Amino acid sequence: MSTAAKYARFVLACWKLNLAGAMEFRLSFFMTAGMMILNNAVWIFFWQIYFHRFHLVNGWQVSDVMMLWAVTAGGFGLANAFFGNAENIGNLIITGQLDTYLVQPKPVLLHVLISRMSVSALGDFIFSLIVFLFFGQHTWIGIVKFAGALLLSMLIFVFFSVCIQSLAFYVGNVEGLVGQELIVTFATYPTDIFRGLTKVLLFTVLPAGFISYLPLGLLREVQPLFFGAALGVTALLVCGGTALFYHGLKRYGSGNMMGMRK
Repeated sequence: MSTAAKYARFVLACWKLNLAGAMEFRLSFFMTAGMMILNNAVWIFFWQIYFHRFHLVNGWQVSDVMMLWAVTAGGFGLANAFFGNAENIGNLIITGQLDTYLVQPKPVLLHVLISRMSVSALGDFIFSLIVFLFFGQHTWIGIVKFAGALLLSMLIFVFFSVCIQSLAFYVGNVEGLVGQELIVTFATYPTDIFRGLTKVLLFTVLPAGFISYLPLGLLREVQPLFFGAALGVTALLVCGGTALFYHGLKRYGSGNMMGMRK
């Protein structure tokens, strides 16, 4: 069996165990996921009221904003359901809990990322599929573009967190620094309502702009310049986050902890 196949089996086994652990308390699982769907639906309701009165927001139609929510919620949901430990890397570093992963013959960063699942994030992903059913393009090309948008969104969420959390190797506690929630805050509003320095920051320091513009730059029509930039920024985050983590790992001091993964 090839190395890639072994890693694939390992990842699938971890995801299966995470889901089994979440389903151990099924009522809590369904209530948590359901409340997240309801929370997102409330925002959709408010946007529907807004568009009932104003039909356009700087060129954005109601379907564009709905798909904006689908892409953001779906990407956030996938990131935290399948790579739910991304936001916890800093805590693992400063408390010495990386020891558990270092002694196992698996890629450290991959193992860390997949070892945790957020139950509420599954609600976000389900919500995104529901929105797509109502407002998306129900063609093969529409489905492929939506899947691509979710993949880009997910990778941006995951590896932005990896970049920020890996700073704990160098500066210590990073709990007060920006995280995925700040990206969600800006990504759920049409990009074109922002102006000047704020808009620049959303396409540079905080890559929320590349998520929020996907409904126009990929789903409505493929805009080569934007799509190329989105791919480039995503690749930069993936490569940069991975390099930053493994470079920082060389500075890591063991917490001398003895532990076992459940």
